[in-house]
Amino acid sequence: MSRKYYLTTTLPYVNAKPHIGFALEIIQADVLARYHKLCGDEVIFNTGTDEHGLKIYQKALAEKRDPQDYCDEYAAKFDALKSALNLSYNQFIRTTDKHHVKAAQEFWLRCFKNGDIYKKEYKVKYCVGCELEKTDSELIDGKCPVHPNLNLELIEEENYFFKFSKYQKPLLELYDKQADFVVPKNRLLEIRNFVAAGLQDFSVSRLKSKMSWGIEVPNDSDHVMYVWFDALVNYVSTLGWPKDEKNFKDFWPGIQVAGKDNLRQQSAMWQAMLMSAGLPNSKQVFIHGFVTSQGQKMSKSLGNVIDPIDMVAKYGTDAIRYYLLGAMPSYDDGDCTEEKFKEFYSANLANGIGNLNSRIMTMLEKYGWGQPDVGKNNFMFSWKNYEEVLKEFRFDLAVAQVNELIKQCDQTISTEKPWEKSKSGKDISGLLYELAEALRNIGLALLPIIPHTAEKILKQFGYKNFDKLNLEDEKEWGKLKSGIKVVKSEALFPRL
Repeated sequence: MSRKYYLTTTLPYVNAKPHIGFALEIIQADVLARYHKLCGDEVIFNTGTDEHGLKIYQKALAEKRDPQDYCDEYAAKFDALKSALNLSYNQFIRTTDKHHVKAAQEFWLRCFKNGDIYKKEYKVKYCVGCELEKTDSELIDGKCPVHPNLNLELIEEENYFFKFSKYQKPLLELYDKQADFVVPKNRLLEIRNFVAAGLQDFSVSRLKSKMSWGIEVPNDSDHVMYVWFDALVNYVSTLGWPKDEKNFKDFWPGIQVAGKDNLRQQSAMWQAMLMSAGLPNSKQVFIHGFVTSQGQKMSKSLGNVIDPIDMVAKYGTDAIRYYLLGAMPSYDDGDCTEEKFKEFYSANLANGIGNLNSRIMTMLEKYGWGQPDVGKNNFMFSWKNYEEVLKEFRFDLAVAQVNELIKQCDQTISTEKPWEKSKSGKDISGLLYELAEALRNIGLALLPIIPHTAEKILKQFGYKNFDKLNLEDEKEWGKLKSGIKVVKSEALFPRL
């Protein structure tokens, strides 16, 4: 019986084209989804688009467009990432979907019935970029540090509020009970300190007369839901909640992947909302860093935004996936420039995977191969370590482990010089078998990471039907039948 596995990215706003930072997030999630599917799990992998709120409303008005038409265009741009980045998600939710609207309203009603939503007058400084209220202590020179190019909005009106303050103790108990609830540890400490310092109730509605682009508040047509309250509900509405109770219970709670600018929303606000609605908390929240460019946060005003679709068109899908997973630190910010990409590509793809594949397959075709040397194995891949680093969301270490095996193989080939031994009449069939098995293990380990390339490697050894491949059945060393006819692929990664 297969296990149920659910994970979701955040939903990006549709106020701009996809950028390399979200590409990193969704590729990381894709690795997890593919890995669990390869292990035989039944996977739901969710992503989509966040389509309400002041930011999008202003953008549509500026372009003199209907907000829904605007959202339709940009949602299609994000869904196009599936093909460009070779993603395996099987759910794409939009917060304008009818079933999501109904779910958000039901979620509201449950929190309201629990006494956690109330109305009051308030005045606040509001960052449209973050779609969050800002206190003076969070500002630098009166500006939001994440969006210093935007002026803060001053909002003074009657809104509905969520009793965030009520959930300080339950949230702290959640963090204490599950030491890996937020990964990495420094992000758990960060959110724990934030909650321990005291929580302020936050606004969950806007006056429709001022900003109409949102989900109507149940039983009060003068208000629409605050964008974060609405959008966060997608993580359960995409599972069919509240209508499809069975599917929801089968897959929830799940894993959430988010950037560090989403830490508060995903690991505190959303968790408190779940508690209020009487639903289980998320299983785990992984927080990744930003993708920077020459040490600076990417922004259109600085002209340093990298378009992932443009990069794919230039260098190929697997090259971009491998770079983002291997060169970007999984837990911290990573600097991305085209120059750094080219260096990584040459070292790890053209001269790494591509070159090793060519060397091994050329020798197998020329010299043939036999049985491994009894009791000898120079290239055993540590699947236990590979599984552990993926469990810890250390995609960079998973890539590093593959690169290390590639390096070992290259060093052995250079040291042993099989072609010279063959000329002198020595038997090299055992060594070539070991190299073939090492290459097969490299292909298997790469299946969740760079699927196209991994399949090319494995097809050389007769692998087919990748949809039915179970990783648990393939990890045993010595699975290759000696002497089978190999068919060398074309060059995997041509030199730039």
